[in-house]
Amino acid sequence: MAETQQETRNRENKAAREARAGRGGGRGERGGPPEIDLDKLIADSLYLDNQAHAIVARMRDMDSGTKSQLRRLYNAVRRACRAPESERQHQFVMLRARLAYTIARHSLRSLDSLERLLLQVTRKNDPRGYERFRDLFEAIIAYNE
Repeated sequence: MAETQQETRNRENKAAREARAGRGGGRGERGGPPEIDLDKLIADSLYLDNQAHAIVARMRDMDSGTKSQLRRLYNAVRRACRAPESERQHQFVMLRARLAYTIARHSLRSLDSLERLLLQVTRKNDPRGYERFRDLFEAIIAYNE
């Protein structure tokens, strides 16, 4: 029974953290960007394409981020994907820190869902997840041109 109570507390804490993350930018009219499902992203190319379109639409509505900021992040994603397998997870952890800094520094709240996806990818530590994250970022760059 103690395990069940602990699991319940963990779920409640996670929900509270996610709710705070959605309201953090002061633009929480919609409750923050929707969560991107990593498994669907890996399995379904159309889902990846739709998510890229949605992120670009949010960027145009919410943010004034420059294309060069996105290109710099995309280049970091590409470098992390090319890292040796033994270092790849660490590279993506550091990439998440860089993404979080960029989001905060330049008020790019529309990229919050990418930061949460990057956390999922890093925790799963699956090469296909890393590749699909890169593909998603590439699509975002393309649709933002």
